[in-house]
Amino acid sequence: MLPDLPPLPALTRAEGDLIDRYLETADLLGRVNPARGGDTYRGLRAAQALVRKAAELRDALALMHQRGETELHGDTLARALRVLDGERRTARVALPPDGVG
Repeated sequence: MLPDLPPLPALTRAEGDLIDRYLETADLLGRVNPARGGDTYRGLRAAQALVRKAAELRDALALMHQRGETELHGDTLARALRVLDGERRTARVALPPDGVG
């Protein structure tokens, strides 16, 4: 049985899209991270997908702006990122500790 996750904070649909696109982009950047090793084909495929996901991330932010959602509520969005395993997913973008790759 899986442990109960804390509930997601209340988000607008546009904020939810922003969080989803941000994490998808971070996942792809983690796959491209040259410090993590791996083969070039995998990195190439991730980089190709990154172009599309970056455009979707841009579109999510543009929609928020057009709707008058001009402020990002960092505390609320950070809680949503944590619930969706954002700390682990975004950590793959950073340099690994020495000797790990």
